[in-house]
Parts: sequence; C-alpha cells; structure tokens
Amino acid sequence: MPLLVPPAPAPALRSVLAALGSPTAVREARPPALRAAQGPLSPEFPLPFHVLDGIIPSGRPPRTRLTGWRFLIRSGDRTVAAADTVLTADGWAFSHFCEGPYIASSQLAMRQAEAMTARYQPRLLSVPELYMLTLWLHDGPVADAGESEAMPLPTDLLVPLAPAPPGIASHRPHRAADLLPLLTHRLTPPAVPLLSQPA
Repeated sequence: MPLLVPPAPAPALRSVLAALGSPTAVREARPPALRAAQGPLSPEFPLPFHVLDGIIPSGRPPRTRLTGWRFLIRSGDRTVAAADTVLTADGWAFSHFCEGPYIASSQLAMRQAEAMTARYQPRLLSVPELYMLTLWLHDGPVADAGESEAMPLPTDLLVPLAPAPPGIASHRPHRAADLLPLLTHRLTPPAVPLLSQPA
C-alpha cells in the first residue's frame, strides 16, 4: 500500500535544488557518488528527520526533536546520495550531501513498508547514543510530520536501517512499544556490585 509521504517545506526543497544546481553554493566537496553521476539529479522522497534524545534513564522521559528533512537524490533510475536540510533562524537551509549504506537501506525499508497492508507515514528517527537510524512508520491518523516534538506511538513501527547496532536485526519492523524499552535497556549501565566490608 502506498506510503503517506509528507510534503516537505517548500524552502527546504528549494535549498536542495539550489545546492544541486550550483556546486559553488555548497562549501564542502560533493561526495564521489554525486560527482560520478551522469545526467540530471533530482531530489525525491522527502522525509522529516527526528532525533531521539534521553533514552538513557535520567529521570526525564525521552523525547524527539525534528532536526531537518532528508531528500534522496536520484540520477536516472538510481538513488546515489541524500541531501539534508536544517532549520535555521532564517528558515530551512541546505546542510550537506551524504552517501553510504543508509541510502540503500532507506530505499529497501521504504519498499518493505509499501508492501505492508496498513498505510504509514514515513519519517526517519536517529538514536545518536547507539549510532542507529530507523525508518519510523507512523500508524493511525495523518499527523504533522514536521511537528518539532512527537514521540512514536506504541503502535508505530520502527525499522532499524543497516548497519544496525549489534544484536538488533536490520530491516525487521518492531513496534515502538517493544523496541524503545530494549534500546533503553542497552544503554543502562550495569549495576556495580557493592563490595563487602571486611569484618
């Protein structure tokens, strides 16, 4: 079933198009995959990029932050890179191009989600403390994908992208209610046994 891909903010899309159209507008060098691409480059599949903070127990509940939008960059019939945008004081702006295994993994996860019977709204959710990126499939009524703070619902699906942390299978959908406690447990430091005092 088709995914409910949210529309990206128009300024975010314009900033990516400008970066693709003018290499001098980007301070850093383009990644090799973009430099080697033949023909026109086009951004597609915009996904809001959220970061999950505070999964280490600290007395405060975890929360997500919308940090940007990611666009997959297509050259002909291949996706060769991604472009990230960030929210600045002046609005949405191009941040950087990226390549690597998460690009192909994102595509695979999106294809898997399209084959599901339910309709989901896709987002990306990063867990920096575990160096982990997931495809976040929001379940239920269409929500504002660009809202700054929104925790996954218990019925939302999280699909870890490859490479995933050891012990977590890539591309296996997990209910948020099941995966988030597991991540918290992985980051909780083991209890240090108290040494017995000599009598």
